[in-house]
Amino acid sequence: MKQIGNYLTIAIDGPAGSGKSTVARLVAEKLGLLYLDSGAMYRAVTVLAIQNEVETNIPKLIELVKTCHIEFKDNGKKILLNSDDVSVQIRTPEVNNLVADIAKVPEIRHEIVRHQRKIGEEGSIIAEGRDLTTIVFPCADFKFYLDASVKERAKRRFAELQTQNVDTTLESVEAEIRARDEKDMSREHSPLQAAKDAIHIDTTGKTIDEVVDLIVAKIGSRH
Repeated sequence: MKQIGNYLTIAIDGPAGSGKSTVARLVAEKLGLLYLDSGAMYRAVTVLAIQNEVETNIPKLIELVKTCHIEFKDNGKKILLNSDDVSVQIRTPEVNNLVADIAKVPEIRHEIVRHQRKIGEEGSIIAEGRDLTTIVFPCADFKFYLDASVKERAKRRFAELQTQNVDTTLESVEAEIRARDEKDMSREHSPLQAAKDAIHIDTTGKTIDEVVDLIVAKIGSRH
Protein backbone atom coordinates (compact mmCIF):
# COMPACT_ATOMS: atom_id res chain seq x y z
CA MET A 1 0.00 0.00 0.00
CA LYS A 2 1.11 3.59 -0.34
CA GLN A 3 2.91 5.05 2.59
CA ILE A 4 0.43 5.76 5.35
CA GLY A 5 1.65 8.33 7.84
CA ASN A 6 5.26 7.39 8.44
CA TYR A 7 4.84 3.81 7.18
CA LEU A 8 6.92 2.70 4.22
CA THR A 9 6.27 -0.37 2.06
CA ILE A 10 9.03 -1.88 -0.09
CA ALA A 11 8.11 -4.92 -2.21
CA ILE A 12 10.53 -7.29 -3.96
CA ASP A 13 9.59 -10.09 -6.36
CA GLY A 14 11.65 -12.63 -8.26
CA PRO A 15 12.13 -16.34 -8.98
CA ALA A 16 13.69 -18.91 -6.65
CA GLY A 17 17.38 -18.32 -6.01
CA SER A 18 17.46 -14.74 -7.30
CA GLY A 19 18.78 -13.58 -3.93
CA LYS A 20 15.68 -11.69 -2.88
CA SER A 21 15.39 -13.25 0.58
CA THR A 22 18.95 -12.47 1.68
CA VAL A 23 18.87 -9.05 0.03
CA ALA A 24 15.54 -8.10 1.61
CA ARG A 25 16.74 -9.18 5.05
CA LEU A 26 19.91 -7.09 4.79
CA VAL A 27 18.07 -4.06 3.43
CA ALA A 28 15.65 -4.40 6.35
CA GLU A 29 18.58 -4.33 8.77
CA LYS A 30 20.12 -1.27 7.11
CA LEU A 31 16.87 0.69 7.00
CA GLY A 32 15.37 -0.54 10.26
CA LEU A 33 12.34 -2.19 8.64
CA LEU A 34 10.33 -5.30 9.44
CA TYR A 35 11.31 -8.12 7.07
CA LEU A 36 8.46 -10.22 5.64
CA ASP A 37 9.42 -13.41 3.74
CA SER A 38 6.22 -14.37 1.93
CA GLY A 39 7.76 -17.48 0.37
CA ALA A 40 8.62 -18.80 3.82
CA MET A 41 4.96 -18.42 4.76
CA TYR A 42 3.87 -20.68 1.87
CA ARG A 43 6.66 -23.10 2.75
CA ALA A 44 5.45 -23.17 6.36
CA VAL A 45 1.96 -23.99 5.11
CA THR A 46 3.49 -26.82 3.07
CA VAL A 47 5.17 -28.14 6.21
CA LEU A 48 1.77 -27.92 7.90
CA ALA A 49 0.30 -30.05 5.11
CA ILE A 50 3.05 -32.66 5.43
CA GLN A 51 2.79 -32.78 9.21
CA ASN A 52 -0.96 -33.38 9.04
CA GLU A 53 -0.78 -35.64 5.97
CA VAL A 54 -3.22 -33.46 4.04
CA GLU A 55 -1.03 -32.68 1.01
CA THR A 56 -3.87 -33.69 -1.31
CA ASN A 57 -6.77 -32.87 1.01
CA ILE A 58 -7.00 -29.19 0.08
CA PRO A 59 -10.26 -28.39 1.94
CA LYS A 60 -8.75 -29.72 5.17
CA LEU A 61 -5.51 -27.84 4.56
CA ILE A 62 -7.40 -24.59 3.99
CA GLU A 63 -9.08 -25.00 7.37
CA LEU A 64 -5.69 -25.60 9.01
CA VAL A 65 -4.24 -22.50 7.33
CA LYS A 66 -7.08 -20.34 8.62
CA THR A 67 -6.23 -21.22 12.22
CA CYS A 68 -2.45 -21.63 12.10
CA HIS A 69 -0.03 -19.02 13.40
CA ILE A 70 3.07 -18.08 11.40
CA GLU A 71 5.63 -15.79 12.97
CA PHE A 72 9.05 -14.42 12.02
CA LYS A 73 11.88 -14.11 14.54
CA ASP A 74 15.45 -12.85 14.42
CA ASN A 75 14.80 -10.54 11.46
CA GLY A 76 13.29 -13.32 9.38
CA LYS A 77 16.05 -15.86 9.99
CA LYS A 78 13.68 -18.03 12.00
CA ILE A 79 10.12 -18.90 11.08
CA LEU A 80 7.75 -20.37 13.63
CA LEU A 81 4.72 -22.47 12.74
CA ASN A 82 2.34 -22.73 15.66
CA SER A 83 5.31 -21.83 17.92
CA ASP A 84 7.57 -24.58 16.43
CA ASP A 85 10.78 -23.55 14.65
CA VAL A 86 10.50 -24.90 11.08
CA SER A 87 13.36 -22.87 9.58
CA VAL A 88 15.18 -26.00 8.38
CA GLN A 89 12.11 -28.02 7.35
CA ILE A 90 10.83 -25.35 4.97
CA ARG A 91 13.98 -25.68 2.80
CA THR A 92 13.95 -29.44 2.28
CA PRO A 93 13.53 -31.03 -1.19
CA GLU A 94 10.17 -32.48 -0.09
CA VAL A 95 8.84 -28.98 0.57
CA ASN A 96 10.49 -27.68 -2.63
CA ASN A 97 8.54 -30.25 -4.64
CA LEU A 98 5.18 -29.48 -3.02
CA VAL A 99 5.14 -25.77 -2.27
CA ALA A 100 4.30 -24.54 -5.78
CA ASP A 101 1.20 -26.75 -6.01
CA ILE A 102 0.02 -25.69 -2.56
CA ALA A 103 0.80 -22.01 -3.18
CA LYS A 104 -1.35 -21.94 -6.31
CA VAL A 105 -4.55 -22.78 -4.40
CA PRO A 106 -6.62 -19.54 -4.46
CA GLU A 107 -8.10 -20.00 -0.98
CA ILE A 108 -4.68 -20.54 0.57
CA ARG A 109 -3.25 -17.53 -1.24
CA HIS A 110 -6.20 -15.47 -0.03
CA GLU A 111 -5.47 -16.32 3.61
CA ILE A 112 -1.74 -15.62 3.30
CA VAL A 113 -2.28 -12.35 1.40
CA ARG A 114 -4.78 -11.18 4.02
CA HIS A 115 -2.22 -11.80 6.75
CA GLN A 116 0.55 -10.07 4.77
CA ARG A 117 -1.54 -6.96 4.19
CA LYS A 118 -2.40 -6.80 7.87
CA ILE A 119 1.31 -6.82 8.72
CA GLY A 120 1.86 -4.04 6.16
CA GLU A 121 -0.82 -1.91 7.80
CA GLU A 122 0.90 -2.12 11.17
CA GLY A 123 4.24 -0.54 10.25
CA SER A 124 7.02 -0.06 7.70
CA ILE A 125 8.10 -3.28 6.00
CA ILE A 126 10.19 -4.77 3.24
CA ALA A 127 8.40 -7.80 1.82
CA GLU A 128 9.62 -10.27 -0.77
CA GLY A 129 8.10 -13.11 -2.72
CA ARG A 130 6.49 -13.75 -6.10
CA ASP A 131 3.37 -11.58 -6.13
CA LEU A 132 4.22 -8.81 -3.69
CA THR A 133 4.55 -6.05 -6.32
CA THR A 134 1.56 -7.18 -8.38
CA ILE A 135 -1.05 -8.58 -5.97
CA VAL A 136 -0.24 -8.06 -2.29
CA PHE A 137 1.16 -4.52 -2.36
CA PRO A 138 0.37 -3.13 -5.85
CA CYS A 139 0.81 0.43 -4.56
CA ALA A 140 4.04 -0.16 -2.64
CA ASP A 141 6.30 2.88 -2.30
CA PHE A 142 9.15 0.95 -3.94
CA LYS A 143 9.01 -2.13 -6.18
CA PHE A 144 11.95 -4.27 -7.27
CA TYR A 145 12.19 -7.39 -9.44
CA LEU A 146 15.34 -9.47 -8.90
CA ASP A 147 16.43 -12.14 -11.35
CA ALA A 148 19.47 -14.25 -12.28
CA SER A 149 20.32 -17.07 -14.70
CA VAL A 150 18.96 -20.52 -13.85
CA LYS A 151 22.47 -21.94 -13.45
CA GLU A 152 23.46 -19.13 -11.09
CA ARG A 153 20.31 -19.61 -9.02
CA ALA A 154 20.86 -23.38 -8.86
CA LYS A 155 24.41 -22.92 -7.58
CA ARG A 156 23.18 -20.59 -4.84
CA ARG A 157 20.39 -22.92 -3.71
CA PHE A 158 22.69 -25.97 -3.83
CA ALA A 159 25.26 -24.19 -1.63
CA GLU A 160 22.51 -23.24 0.81
CA LEU A 161 21.24 -26.84 1.01
CA GLN A 162 24.77 -28.13 1.58
CA THR A 163 25.13 -25.96 4.67
CA GLN A 164 21.94 -27.62 5.93
CA ASN A 165 23.31 -31.12 5.18
CA VAL A 166 20.52 -31.80 2.69
CA ASP A 167 21.39 -34.74 0.42
CA THR A 168 20.92 -33.54 -3.17
CA THR A 169 22.87 -32.73 -6.35
CA LEU A 170 23.40 -29.55 -8.34
CA GLU A 171 21.65 -31.12 -11.34
CA SER A 172 18.66 -32.01 -9.21
CA VAL A 173 18.45 -28.51 -7.75
CA GLU A 174 18.63 -26.96 -11.22
CA ALA A 175 15.83 -29.22 -12.44
CA GLU A 176 13.73 -28.27 -9.40
CA ILE A 177 14.28 -24.56 -10.06
CA ARG A 178 13.30 -24.89 -13.73
CA ALA A 179 10.15 -26.78 -12.74
CA ARG A 180 9.37 -24.23 -10.03
CA ASP A 181 9.78 -21.34 -12.48
CA GLU A 182 7.35 -22.99 -14.88
CA LYS A 183 4.77 -23.56 -12.16
CA ASP A 184 5.15 -20.06 -10.70
CA MET A 185 4.89 -18.29 -14.04
CA SER A 186 2.06 -20.36 -15.51
CA ARG A 187 -0.29 -20.69 -12.55
CA GLU A 188 -3.74 -19.20 -13.02
CA HIS A 189 -3.84 -17.20 -9.79
CA SER A 190 -1.12 -14.64 -8.96
CA PRO A 191 1.52 -15.86 -11.44
CA LEU A 192 5.10 -14.70 -11.03
CA GLN A 193 5.63 -11.64 -13.19
CA ALA A 194 7.33 -8.28 -12.91
CA ALA A 195 5.13 -5.30 -12.14
CA LYS A 196 5.27 -2.75 -14.95
CA ASP A 197 6.70 -0.11 -12.62
CA ALA A 198 9.18 -2.39 -10.82
CA ILE A 199 12.91 -1.70 -10.97
CA HIS A 200 14.64 -4.72 -12.58
CA ILE A 201 17.94 -5.93 -11.12
CA ASP A 202 19.88 -8.85 -12.63
CA THR A 203 21.88 -10.31 -9.73
CA THR A 204 23.94 -12.70 -11.89
CA GLY A 205 27.59 -12.02 -11.12
CA LYS A 206 26.75 -9.50 -8.41
CA THR A 207 27.56 -9.97 -4.74
CA ILE A 208 24.82 -9.71 -2.15
CA ASP A 209 26.36 -6.50 -0.81
CA GLU A 210 26.36 -4.95 -4.29
CA VAL A 211 22.66 -5.66 -4.73
CA VAL A 212 21.83 -4.41 -1.23
CA ASP A 213 23.76 -1.17 -1.79
CA LEU A 214 22.04 -0.66 -5.15
CA ILE A 215 18.57 -1.01 -3.64
CA VAL A 216 19.37 1.19 -0.65
CA ALA A 217 20.76 3.84 -3.00
CA LYS A 218 17.64 3.80 -5.19
CA ILE A 219 15.40 4.10 -2.13
CA GLY A 220 17.54 6.92 -0.76
CA SER A 221 17.44 8.84 -4.03
CA ARG A 222 13.64 8.87 -4.12
CA HIS A 223 12.65 8.94 -0.46
